Amino acid sequence: MQLLQCPSSPPSLSLCCSKIQPNRGLCFVANSLAPSTTSSCIQQQWLRSSRWVSRKPPVSTSSAAKAASVEESTSAVSAQTVESDVLKALSQIIDPDFGTDIVSCGFVKDLLIDEALGEVSFRLELTTPACPIKDMFEQQANEVVANLHWVKNVKVTMSAQPAKPVFTGQLPPGLQTISNIIAVSSCKGGVGKSTVAVNLAYTLAGMGARVGIFDADVYGPSLPTMVSPDNRLLEMNPENRSIIPTEYLGVKLVSFGFAGQGRAIMRGPMVSGVIDQLLTTTEWGELDYLVIDMPPGTGDIQLTLCQVVPLTAAVIVTTPQKLAFIDVAKGVRMFSKLKVPCIAVVENMCHFDADGKRYYPFGRGSGSQVVEQFGIPHLFDLPIRPTLSASGDSGIPEVAADPLGEVAKTFQDLGVCVVQQCAKIRQQVSTAVTYDKVIKAIKVKVPDSDEEFFLHPATVRRNDRSAQSVDEWTGEQKLQYSDVPEDIEPEEIRPMGNYAVSIVWPDGFSQIAPYDQLQTIERLVAVPARS
Repeated sequence: MQLLQCPSSPPSLSLCCSKIQPNRGLCFVANSLAPSTTSSCIQQQWLRSSRWVSRKPPVSTSSAAKAASVEESTSAVSAQTVESDVLKALSQIIDPDFGTDIVSCGFVKDLLIDEALGEVSFRLELTTPACPIKDMFEQQANEVVANLHWVKNVKVTMSAQPAKPVFTGQLPPGLQTISNIIAVSSCKGGVGKSTVAVNLAYTLAGMGARVGIFDADVYGPSLPTMVSPDNRLLEMNPENRSIIPTEYLGVKLVSFGFAGQGRAIMRGPMVSGVIDQLLTTTEWGELDYLVIDMPPGTGDIQLTLCQVVPLTAAVIVTTPQKLAFIDVAKGVRMFSKLKVPCIAVVENMCHFDADGKRYYPFGRGSGSQVVEQFGIPHLFDLPIRPTLSASGDSGIPEVAADPLGEVAKTFQDLGVCVVQQCAKIRQQVSTAVTYDKVIKAIKVKVPDSDEEFFLHPATVRRNDRSAQSVDEWTGEQKLQYSDVPEDIEPEEIRPMGNYAVSIVWPDGFSQIAPYDQLQTIERLVAVPARS
């Protein structure tokens, strides 16, 4: 380092460090060894030399930007780390129905973290507001996050997913905001089907769900007797001519008995039209569960309901007699053909207790026989109780009249079963057929099956059996092998109820692919490994 000098070559100078000032750099002072001969030229030139007179070394613009970038990067890494810590803690909580953690299920929403204050807030969005273990989820979420060493305050908010059906096809407006539609069926009259339907609906409502009941029995509607709404007549919206349901204890109600015409005297095709109108043109609003009290039998009315409405599941009601089992078996087979899963059997009028003993006046075994023969996973017994019968006549459901009684406990168990099974079905259906973009293959895992396999997209497209691909009259193949490129990829795959998916291809064609058909298509044997 050289000292700048003026041309007159003044006496030599010695440089000393007089002192070091905090945060101000080194301060250099010139001391003259000659009396007054120090040249002002040297002083001025020193002042002009920023390297010598600056009390703080200057920082270049690039250095400042680099420092800011490092600071921002460090802050970003810190934010990612604490967020990762929170999600890792929450991933310890396992949903028993899905068998996976709540983070992988997508339940954690709106995660906000203030590391400086040690505050964490987030929302758990469950599949239904009637989730039977939502309190457990909330408690566990608070505990696992609070255990992080830097967390001082945790705020957990519970919510549920918006009501929407699994079926993504064209639905009537009234059914587009209903998450689950449950059919309560027996295929035989007089077994207590309406009693089960009404009490199940009010049990689900008591669990926090938004619920509606549709009484599909036009010939002998039971709902007007079993509930007591203030308004006992259905009203019509004059603007769009839709039906406004009546309501009792927070549950929406529609029945032909509320139409002001009592019981119907009409032929089957007319009845099917009435049921279709009542069900599809009603302003149900957002519902988590719509319980349909099915009419007895397996005829046109039942088939119309199953085909018009995307049923999520069915609950079967029977009695101990053999005669009841014979009719119930017909109904179970009907639901099986229509790809509607039966999730529970309720055996009504099983027994009664007297003198410290339990009596079975109608025999035993019908319900368990249904479970064993058709593989339905859950069986519930209802006793013979005068109060249960009386509540059906009084207009107040038993679970509302005596919410802590034995009957209410049985319906509570049934309600939990329905909630859990519907959540499983929705999860299975939504992930049954997916496209893996990495290995370029369609993955298929049919609901209620442990089998998983892969299909080539071009093979699926070539196996379309619609009128666009196959002549309906001659059976001649219209879609040729060469018409489908080998590298074709689906643009979208959407579930269609419990039986099929809709696959949208790049040319705009929407292919309906039933699960049964996908299981017969040639499969990929050597699946490419994921990179």
